[in-house]
Amino acid sequence: MSYVKPLDFKHGRIDMSHGSGGRASAQLIESLFAAAFDNEFLRQGNDGAVLPLPPPDCRLVMSTDAHVVSPLFFPGGDIGSLSVHGTINDVAMMGATPLWLSASFILEEGLPLADLQRIVQSMADAAQEAGVAIVTGDTKVVERNKGDGMYISTTGIGYLAKGNAPAGSRARAGDAILLSGTLGDHGMAILSQREGLQFDSPIRSDSASLHGLVAAMQTSSVDIHVLRDPTRGGLATTLNEIARQSKVGMLLDEAAIPLNRTVAAACEFLGLDPLYVANEGKLVAICRAEDADKLLTAMRAHPLGQAAALIGQVVVDASCFVEMRTRLGGRRMVDMLTGEQLPRIC
Repeated sequence: MSYVKPLDFKHGRIDMSHGSGGRASAQLIESLFAAAFDNEFLRQGNDGAVLPLPPPDCRLVMSTDAHVVSPLFFPGGDIGSLSVHGTINDVAMMGATPLWLSASFILEEGLPLADLQRIVQSMADAAQEAGVAIVTGDTKVVERNKGDGMYISTTGIGYLAKGNAPAGSRARAGDAILLSGTLGDHGMAILSQREGLQFDSPIRSDSASLHGLVAAMQTSSVDIHVLRDPTRGGLATTLNEIARQSKVGMLLDEAAIPLNRTVAAACEFLGLDPLYVANEGKLVAICRAEDADKLLTAMRAHPLGQAAALIGQVVVDASCFVEMRTRLGGRRMVDMLTGEQLPRIC
């Protein structure tokens, strides 16, 4: 019978045998992943998880995401917690309650086991805090210099209650556009870590699971026409996508858009527009103008929505343009992001 040494989480590293499907793979899964993510569905020990049906009259929602952020660790989070938050948020933006996650890991030969353990634990903590179980997964290993440390792919499943659901096609002229908080915190946190930039006040990622905020918004009984988290491409790209889906235009008010002062200064210093910088813990909500105050009150009562603001309105525009009224009183076009402003941001 072959013998596999116990995992050395302090000094050890991933090697090709950890992806072989043999004893080393089983040891890695049992000692690390299964221990950290333990739940009744994962304990089934099969190639997939048998899950209960959602409540009666509810519909299933599924979303999948891949995470290639560089560096793996950044102020306010890491690739593990980010992979949980990002996928939960995609489900939540459908108006659904997230229930389960699957996770697939691509590990690079030479990755320190201490880093892997830290990321897996961060992922487990984020899932537990969100009340979501990681119920199945997979692990593969690629040769050195072919995986940049680690990639994580996640799929989320939740349920959607009967009734109107938010959708990118439901924005209507006259609707109000709400933003749950400050822009650009995640993107600038990644960039400052990547480039070794120092600011008077540290910039931390806003990475967070938003389903609790969404649930609080739903208790207001407001018909939320659209929900979207402005991740890659930032607020500008997200609003352009919604405008095209709904065949409307949008007019933003620059002075109303909340922005962390340090992020604003960093963007100005680097020549970046915060409207295009990624976020991982903010959402855009669109509702009827007469419901805006009620929805804002619900948002501001939640810790993740305290800085929520009314930032603009949906307008009639056959060209589906997004424009912004500037602080100087003029107007500027706000187009979709062209090219890649900040690669490997999530």
